[in-house]
Amino acid sequence: MKPPEATDRLEFHPMTLDDLDDMAALLGDPVVMQYYPRTRDRDGARDWITWTHGLYESGGFGMWVVRLRATGEFVGDCGLTPQEIDGVTDVEVGYHVRAELQGHGYATEAAAACHAYARDVLGVERLIAIIHPDNVPSQRVAEKIGLAFERDTLSRDGDPVRVYATAF
Repeated sequence: MKPPEATDRLEFHPMTLDDLDDMAALLGDPVVMQYYPRTRDRDGARDWITWTHGLYESGGFGMWVVRLRATGEFVGDCGLTPQEIDGVTDVEVGYHVRAELQGHGYATEAAAACHAYARDVLGVERLIAIIHPDNVPSQRVAEKIGLAFERDTLSRDGDPVRVYATAF
């Protein structure tokens, strides 16, 4: 499983248990997880890494750790995951960026690289983003990488979400 190509500022790495401290801090941050049902504790972050490894094994892709090319500093995660919404499974592009690094275009840059990877490497026919209706910054990221608002619906948990999508 090869991650997306590096961008001007970012590089992607397969997620491992060596990333547990960074992932626990990221997924445990209430600012980062503001639009999710809950933050994740250390065990929840370990579960996230385990889930990601299962995706690597079953589909050859998943979430990747994102680091600054210049310094190796941990930025967050970004990647592609199969997600069921309204009874249909599509590949979703998802991203989390450390709170103190938000607003620098890292989510857009990483998501654009994953968008290209989905299209050019995986041959995905449709890419989506499932976003909380109040998460305007994430909606802007989706639009900047070429996804358009498709519909409002409910998540599997019954929470309101917006689906952004593009077909290749």
